[in-house]
Amino acid sequence: MTVSYRQPGVVLTDRHFTVPLDHDAPTGETIELYAREVVASDKAHQDLPWLVYLQGGPGFGANRFVGKGAWLGRALKEYRVLLLDQRGTGHSTPANRQTLPLRGGPAQQADYLTHFRSDSIVRDCEAIRRDVTGGAPWTVLGQSFGGFCTVNYLSTAPEGLTAAVITGGLPSLDAHADDVYRAAYPRIERKVAAHYARYPQDVERARRIADHLLGGDVVLPNGYRLTAEAFQSLGIVLGGSEGSHRLHYLLEDAFVRTPQGPALSDAFLEEVQGLLSYASHPLYALVHEAIYGQDARPTAWSAERVRAEFPQFDAAKTLAGDGPLLFTGETIHPWMFDCDPALRPLRETAELLAARTDWTPLYDSARLAANEVPVAAAVYHDDMYVDTAHSLATARTIRGLRTWVTDEFEHDGVRAGGPRVLDRLLALTRDEA
Repeated sequence: MTVSYRQPGVVLTDRHFTVPLDHDAPTGETIELYAREVVASDKAHQDLPWLVYLQGGPGFGANRFVGKGAWLGRALKEYRVLLLDQRGTGHSTPANRQTLPLRGGPAQQADYLTHFRSDSIVRDCEAIRRDVTGGAPWTVLGQSFGGFCTVNYLSTAPEGLTAAVITGGLPSLDAHADDVYRAAYPRIERKVAAHYARYPQDVERARRIADHLLGGDVVLPNGYRLTAEAFQSLGIVLGGSEGSHRLHYLLEDAFVRTPQGPALSDAFLEEVQGLLSYASHPLYALVHEAIYGQDARPTAWSAERVRAEFPQFDAAKTLAGDGPLLFTGETIHPWMFDCDPALRPLRETAELLAARTDWTPLYDSARLAANEVPVAAAVYHDDMYVDTAHSLATARTIRGLRTWVTDEFEHDGVRAGGPRVLDRLLALTRDEA
């Protein structure tokens, strides 16, 4: 059943679709997809072109906007927008610790999750496009991992696109996960250094918290074991436009005085829980490294292995000296599946995914070199999540792609910059900028 309703300035319609779990077996098992159609109230009855939005992640459902927030207001000036919950997220047959046991044991769960990478998401888009547009091509806006999906779209089904806009999501076409993380750790270190330069008082605060965690067990209200490594992973917020400020405010309120002495405050622990828990997006942890798998080499907990090449990130060694504690971010580690109650039941499944050697290529360099779809990409200078050098190398491979390299925004520029970012990129696809 299709249901429409209103918010300020927009009409929303819930759309539901059935697609194959494995598009190479179209008569086999199916899954359900959900997408929210959005159109400006004053254009609700107009015949508008479509723009489909692919959320960053992997593992996050599409943004739940109220009205015309962020970039959406600009898009609605000329498009009917489809906010797709990618398979396994939001309302699209969610994959998590509660639902995955329906598949069977860890081996069956791991096999199932091999169908949740960008190639399957793009084939979902092509399957539902016929229903949504009547077969007409549409414009795609890919944020972060959504950009990875967009490059796969350009590689495999460019006939489905009138234009492509990518924000902070140009992937390397051939880098192994190890290459991705060897480039990532120095970027993360630079972001941490910039944070401490802005808030030098946080150096001692972070060291004190890490020392407290190394000295005893701390459990968050939801049962998450807060270790020093888990505390370091709060650095994931440093890749956002307000992340440094958010981290600062978190650290300054960490301790309270109690009859037993200083303790981490309930308010601190509650906020940390919200930042660290994967309960709302477990696919991010499960398939994050798999999005880089393209050959017979396993990912094999790449971020954890490569971290050992950067001993400055070791909390115990840092606290043995007098240097600043380094935060981490955008990395998935096996200890997360021990600490997080939302991930613990999936530890063996994650191990099996990390050991797989049958990943298939996601991008076609030859087809990208012959690309005819207008493409524009925002590349954020020293983006913490997606390596700038990798992005620019890919940009040079895609024929006709126009880049906007900027240090005005962090990775979340399409949210922070809103209409201005999307307007600039749409203009680039039309040679108007």
